[in-house]
Amino acid sequence: MPGSSVVFAPDSFKGSAAADVAARALAAGWSAERPQDAVILRPMADGGEGTVDAFALAVPGSERKPVTVLGPDGRAAATEWLLLPDGTAVVELASASGLTLLDPLLPGEAHTYGFGQAIAAAMDGGARRLLLAIGGSSSTDGGAGALAALGALFLDDAGRPVPLGGRGLAAVAEVDFRGLRDLPPGGASVLTDVANPLLGPLGAAAIFGPQKGASPADVIALDAALARLAGLLDGVDPETAGAGAAGGAGFGLLAWGAALTPGSSAVASALDLAEAIRGADLVVTGEGAYDGQSAAGKVPHHVAALAAAAGVPAALVAGRIGAPTRDFALAVSLTELAGSGSAAQAHAQRYLREAGAALARAFASTGGHTK
Repeated sequence: MPGSSVVFAPDSFKGSAAADVAARALAAGWSAERPQDAVILRPMADGGEGTVDAFALAVPGSERKPVTVLGPDGRAAATEWLLLPDGTAVVELASASGLTLLDPLLPGEAHTYGFGQAIAAAMDGGARRLLLAIGGSSSTDGGAGALAALGALFLDDAGRPVPLGGRGLAAVAEVDFRGLRDLPPGGASVLTDVANPLLGPLGAAAIFGPQKGASPADVIALDAALARLAGLLDGVDPETAGAGAAGGAGFGLLAWGAALTPGSSAVASALDLAEAIRGADLVVTGEGAYDGQSAAGKVPHHVAALAAAAGVPAALVAGRIGAPTRDFALAVSLTELAGSGSAAQAHAQRYLREAGAALARAFASTGGHTK
């Protein structure tokens, strides 16, 4: 009997497994149960960590360009940007100014200056267009650090540069863009996975500040600092969907002239994921935590939508499942497999393989018909 075709298109399981590692582990578990099936690996990203890797896999002839930048805590950070054959550069905030680079967290002092340095390096390296992946940020600085690295000045009332980081924005009295680099000829698209505004109860500080170490008092102070910045940049609406992404980096990049675009769809297009799904019998996606934010542009939501459009069932694997999974024919929680979240995170590859095997058994029990 001929086998089935299964596409594995997970995002990274943050802190546990990169997207390519997760895809391989899930596929290995599946193949142990159903070796006759064809497995197709399409590790995904949504503008967060792993976006450069996803494009490098998807686009033959891409070149990785290493660069050392100022990390979010002031230490040197080794990162890289990716040059595509058409002259587009993919630059990832997570690897230059990301949360995983910090220990301890620095909610008021962490900044995006290194991300701006990586963007500058890409432009100096001949990039004609920019794809800026901004997920995984460690800071709430409104993108001011990145813009400062690109030539902008953020000055206090005495004309001195304010300190880097969200807390420093509390003193900003003037923004000078005269030295800010122009966008490259093909412009810049910002890949993001959230639609939050800059300010308020759904804004950058309130929603994302706590995961970056911000206390309730810090959240209030950071929101006020972002509001101060927004008041000096009249040409950008802080209510724009996605302005609050990456601690407000979305807002800062909008002020530079960049355009926001859903990261999941951009990566899926580069991977030609829709075409791979059209010929499949099942698509398996996943992420570390499937929750209420997952439907706002995260990878599983986008992959499920592509699968639905093709009439192909989708399955979900997540480290933790905290939201309804009605868009998926099958769903597996690593936490339930492992018995605890800590065990699932510590041994992610083991439980991803077990999850792949569990999905294969469930798929077989239905005769390959999951709906």
